[in-house]
Amino acid sequence: MWMDYLSSKLASRSGNYKRYGEYYDGKHQRMLFAQSKYRTEFAHIFERWNDNFCGLIIDSVNERMFIDGFRLSKEPEEDELAREIWQRNRLDSESNSAHLDAMIQGAAYAIVWGDEEGKAVISIESAEHVAIQYKPGSRHDIEAAAKFYVDDWGRAFCTLWWRDKVYTGDWKIGGYSIDRTEPNPLGRPPVVPIQNRSRLVGEPMSDLATVIPLQDAINKTVADSLVASEYAAWPQRYVTGLEIQEDEHGNPVEPFKVAVDKLLQAEDPAATFGQFAAADLSNYVALVDMLVQHMASISRIPFHYMLKGGQPPSGDAITSAEAGLVSKTRERMLHFGEAWEQVMRLAIAVENGGSLQEEYEAAEVIWRDPENRTEAQHIDSLLKLQQLSVPKQQLWQDAGYTPSQIARFDQLLEEEARTEMERADKYQTQAQKQELELAKQGADSKLAVDEASIKAKSAKDAQKPPQGNSGNANRRRFEK
Repeated sequence: MWMDYLSSKLASRSGNYKRYGEYYDGKHQRMLFAQSKYRTEFAHIFERWNDNFCGLIIDSVNERMFIDGFRLSKEPEEDELAREIWQRNRLDSESNSAHLDAMIQGAAYAIVWGDEEGKAVISIESAEHVAIQYKPGSRHDIEAAAKFYVDDWGRAFCTLWWRDKVYTGDWKIGGYSIDRTEPNPLGRPPVVPIQNRSRLVGEPMSDLATVIPLQDAINKTVADSLVASEYAAWPQRYVTGLEIQEDEHGNPVEPFKVAVDKLLQAEDPAATFGQFAAADLSNYVALVDMLVQHMASISRIPFHYMLKGGQPPSGDAITSAEAGLVSKTRERMLHFGEAWEQVMRLAIAVENGGSLQEEYEAAEVIWRDPENRTEAQHIDSLLKLQQLSVPKQQLWQDAGYTPSQIARFDQLLEEEARTEMERADKYQTQAQKQELELAKQGADSKLAVDEASIKAKSAKDAQKPPQGNSGNANRRRFEK
């Protein structure tokens, strides 16, 4: 019953999913606002043409979202476990696909399970293949979830996850039938919806839902301009006072073969020639510009992304222009981050034998900064944060370094310090070593050791050759 119900629920939404996908891919040349004459007379001329802004609206947000890691608990070892699970499942790229589909279709899904060795396996699924049902009265607890897929031979299969069972079946005449039943060690369906921004009621919406009517209007306007450029952009000539010739069947004969290199002439002195003005296409351009501006405002895309001409903004102007896009990106990161935190909790539960641990409830995603800034501006802001005693680990993270790179920094710094100490010990003079040794043996306090170190440094500085142009001769003598 659940397989059939979730299958029908998925089928009722598949039309919208495919529609949004076609608009993103640029396969939306539908001309919904055109008259029927366009389809009968001109549609075949511009059949392969499209002018797509929908892809730009999605990609401009998606290219700013990248997950650097996770912060699960106070123990760094736990963060390393999450990073290992993330990399093993190729989620650097798969997460990008999940964000892309979620913004296009409204949702994507992550399924968490275990392999034969008990390692967590995370697969990213399209909303065209997965359907879920929440528990009555809940917006977060899933009662049942199912994945539907069709193989190359056209056979339909279904996997249904229940609270404590997993059912696998295929399509038979009249509905789905169960072939195999297995226990579910997680105690809940291991399906996590990665939803685009949603309201408290209704389904999560695609980012393209509000801009598709504008995209259709742009298609229609540009198609009209193309038709006008084909039939009305060339000056049309006319002749009056010319006798019309007819063939043997009574059909009028064209008097001239009009071409660029042809001269029109007539022997009848009453014949006159003239020319109609060519159509002005600037009105179409102005209308398209207005529609594009409306689309940019609704989608919060900076106007310079759809620049008509001239120089693009720079400096503070471009930062101000991209403020809306950055805020939109951070909002998407908020919703998607909740889903990825749940995915990682389930993945660690799989590796722990199915038990969910309470200390991971405070887990959070480490996102890369979505704001584009120059390197000089970025480093300058980090140096100012350092003056506020912000820890180096946090500054490295804010600088854009990955958790793997940050983990290596401590080792590299320790190796550098060891190398500096060995180099200092190697190049100390014999007098410096003896003076430090005597100071260490006879020092009753740390002050004596510090004084001996200062004397050793002064002795080392005294051995330096004279500096500057005036000391060239003394320097050469010293070097000999």
